[in-house]
Parts: sequence; structure tokens; C-alpha cells
Amino acid sequence: MQAHVEDQLKQFIVDSYLFGDTTRMPGDSESLLRAGVLDSTGVLELIEFLEAEFSITVEDVETVPDNLDSIAGVVRFVAAKRHAGEGAA
Repeated sequence: MQAHVEDQLKQFIVDSYLFGDTTRMPGDSESLLRAGVLDSTGVLELIEFLEAEFSITVEDVETVPDNLDSIAGVVRFVAAKRHAGEGAA
């Protein structure tokens, strides 16, 4: 499951922010902001993608670097949200 999330996320980053240039893909734990991949508008686009692609809701209080500033962080965040959603169902 996490591998699927990671693959989808990386493809979104390559298509939306790197314009197909996979050589600029940051490492999984590298800051997407510091690497110049995301800016404030990009974070909003990332949130929209996560909500649409993975059927989760990103609350305002969840828009913190631990959740959204690295590939690894986003994958963990999505997994936790989906797991929490399963428990609520």
C-alpha cells in the first residue's frame, strides 16, 4: 500500500513540478521546499492531489512540515490518514 502511495506521489511530483525531469527528484527524506520542488502554491496543489487521489481530508492543523515537506513524510501521513479512515468505517 505505501509503495503505491509513494509511486503515485512521485509521479505527481515529476509531472506537476519537475516537468518530467526525474533527475531533479529529491531523496525521500529531503525537504521538498528547500529542494525548490514546492512553494506555498505547490503545497496547496499537493493537498488537492492527496485529497482527490487517496480519498482523505487534510485538515488545516495537519498542514505541517512533518506531514507535507518530504516524500517519506507524505507517504507516512497518507498511510496514517487511510488507516484512521478504516478504523472509522
